Parts: sequence; C-alpha cells; structure tokens
Amino acid sequence: MASSTPLTAKALEQLGAQRLAELLLEVAERDTAIKRRLKLEIATPAKIATELRKRMAQIARATTFLERNKLRPLAADLEALRASIAKQVAEHDSQAALELMWQFMDLANGVLGRCDDSDGVLHDIFCAACADLGPLAEAAKADPIALADRVFDALDHNAYAQYGDLIETVAPALGERGLAHLKQRFIEFAKTPVQRPSQTQRRAAGWGSSDSRYEQEAEQRRRTSNARSALLAIADATHDVDLYIAQFDEEESRRSEIAAYIALRLLAAARATEALQVLDAAELRNPSRPDPDWEEARIQVLDGLGRNEEAQAARWACFARSLDARQLRAHLKRLPDFDDVEAERRALDHVEQFPRLIGALDFLIRWPALDRAARLVLARSRELNGEAYHVLAPAADALAGKHPLVATLLLRAMIDDTLQGSRTSRYRHAARHLLECGSLAAVIADFGAFEPHAAYLARLKFEHVRKASFWDLMS
Repeated sequence: MASSTPLTAKALEQLGAQRLAELLLEVAERDTAIKRRLKLEIATPAKIATELRKRMAQIARATTFLERNKLRPLAADLEALRASIAKQVAEHDSQAALELMWQFMDLANGVLGRCDDSDGVLHDIFCAACADLGPLAEAAKADPIALADRVFDALDHNAYAQYGDLIETVAPALGERGLAHLKQRFIEFAKTPVQRPSQTQRRAAGWGSSDSRYEQEAEQRRRTSNARSALLAIADATHDVDLYIAQFDEEESRRSEIAAYIALRLLAAARATEALQVLDAAELRNPSRPDPDWEEARIQVLDGLGRNEEAQAARWACFARSLDARQLRAHLKRLPDFDDVEAERRALDHVEQFPRLIGALDFLIRWPALDRAARLVLARSRELNGEAYHVLAPAADALAGKHPLVATLLLRAMIDDTLQGSRTSRYRHAARHLLECGSLAAVIADFGAFEPHAAYLARLKFEHVRKASFWDLMS
C-alpha cells in the first residue's frame, strides 16, 4: 500500500481555489466552529466586530455545566475569538480591538465558573487575552486614567486569577499618571471598611446574623489581599521599593522568603546595606538548611557590597549542603584560571561521598561526570532505591554506552522495586528494563561480584512466579 501524501499547505495549493472553497464549505456544514471562523475570515472589519460581539453574547448567556472532556470545542471557539480580536480587528481598529478584548475578559468568571477546567486549558486562554491587553492599550493610546479605572474594576472581579499579570502588561500604557491613579485607588480601597449587609439584604440571601458577619469579614480579607497584590505589582512597575516593603508588616518581613524578595529589590535600588540588614533579620525555619531564595539573595547582596570572599564561601556552603550545581558553577566561574580545575575536583570528590546516593548520582549525571557516576554506583549499589526511577532511568540511559554493567544495576534496582512492591502500574516499564538488561548482558565481559544476567533472570522467575501479568509482557 502506498504511503499517504503529507498534508501540507503546498500540497493543498495544487487543488486550486475553487476546489478548496468547495471542501471548506463541506467541512463547515459539519463543524459550527469552523463555519464561524470562515465567516470571520471573509467579513469586513466592521462586520467582524459585530460577529465577535454576537458570539461573545451567546457564550455569556450559556449556563450549562461542562465536564472536562467536553471543553475542547469551547476552548477552540474562545481561542479563535481571542486571535480574531488580537489580529484581524487590531489591524484595522486598535480602539475597537481593546474594547472587544475587555469584553472577552468579562466572559472569564462565567465561563470558568461553569466548567471543570482542572487542566487550566480555558484559564490559559484568558491569561493570553490578558497579556494582549497591554499591547492593545498602547496601540489604542488609551487614556491612562480611564484605563487605570478599568484595570481596578477588573482586578476587583478577578475570581479565577485570570487577571494575574494585568498590571505588569498594561504598565507601559498606564504610564506614570495611570499608575499613580491606580495606586491611589487601591490604597483607598484597602482602607474603606466593608459595609455590613442590611436586614433586607440578609433576608434576601437567607443569612442569619452570624452568616452576614462572616461574609463581611471574608469580603474585607478579599479586599485587603487584592489591594496588597495590586500595590506590590505597582511597586515593581514603578521601581518603588518603599511601597513594596510597606505591604508587609514587621512579622511578615522577617519571613525568609519575603526578606529575600525585599532584599533583591533594595539591591536593585542601590541600597545593598539595607538589603543585608533585612536578610540578617530574617527568621530562618531551619538555620542549618536555609531557604534557597534567602540564600541566593544573600549571595547577590554580598557581591553587591563587594564582599566577594564571603559570597564565594556562601556559594560553596550551599553546594556542599544541597549539591546545588548552579551555585558550584557560579563559584568555579569566579575563581582564577587553574584554581577552578582543582576546586572542581574537590567538589566532585565531595559529591561521591555525599550521604544521599540518589542526589549524588543525579548531580554526577547532570554535571556530567559519568565515570565518577559509574564508580559511585559500583561502590554503593546496595543503597540504590529503585523507587527513584526519575533519576535511575535517565542515569541508565546515559551510562549504557560506556558502562553497561552500571546501567544494568540501575535497571535491576527499578525492576526489583516494581516486582517486590507489586507495582502493577509499572510492570510495562519493568518488562522493558528487563529486556534492556538482556541486551546489555551481551556486551558485559565480566559481571564481577554481581549476578550474571541468566542467574538474575532465573531468580526473578522463581521469586515472582505468580506475577503472571508481568511475565505475559515478556512473552
């Protein structure tokens, strides 16, 4: 049978315009999404906007709950709408495109509220639309104050975090005036107390007095959280480190991860001395194993202060404790020529002696130092944990060519863990690994102190004879 002709644009061009049009009409009669897309493609700019508004109104009116397996048509429809606004409409009328994109974003709460979007397919489309708002607002030369008010309203109705990066994307269009106005609105928003519902409102909602108090407190917490998130984003957009710091109370500022965020912003503002004070005042949950973000921030601040020896010592300590390859590379990069060779040898010696075998093996494979990885496995094969297949499988692949015996030991560790634990979901992988062991056995001249493949296979069959579903995969 002849192989099928690949479906490419060039191949389709050979059909000619008339035949392609006939085929598209035929497909469109069976697929409403394609039919809508074709209508948009041939419509005039004004007509496109009308069609988009009409379709968005239909989606807004829908109330049917959609399970996850029924989201694909809706996702395709929404993405086509977003793309049409961002491209076709924007090419001819940037102001209309901006308004349409806001209307598209208005769909998010209703759509996401009636769908099982646990995979985030629809959410990602709305996030992409949010990112479109910035360039569209710039192209439309939107009024900064009016835009700031629109951003404020959007973030106040951000039920599914679809507006997560809104301030960041529209900051260039807002400019200094718009950001200042938005900042003031959120400061006032956070200060304004939430009014307790009236008795009529409580009755309409079916609430008792305790329910309404709870709702009032929950709304106040939501306002505070929204305002803080917005002001943090505004602080970053305006490089206002003091505004950023003001969003945290004294206790929060001592948390290591928040201290790291603050310190990096102080460092960027040429306030390295203050940054170090913030870091040194932080309360570490475990001083012997500091938070990685805090540690990285402290190293950057020490460099910023010109305390390079202390920064180098901190990099080495971080590597030695957690085998952080990034910190070791940074440490070696700052050493004089030839000193880095000796330092690398000393570092890899440390890795081979590291207590946690899987972490050490992962480091050596990724570095890479394959000969050392092979030596590590041969010396400490009894410590192999076959459950760590995310490390052992790629390690076996990397070592199979030059170190087939070591690769075999890694494969056996995963096979043994799977069969001894009766992990039926991994039987297929274990069967593949056992076949790989058979292939590697042909190039292993001497198994040394380890079982030859035939003996290992015989033992597996004896010890796991009842696991028929596994052995069926080997037949």
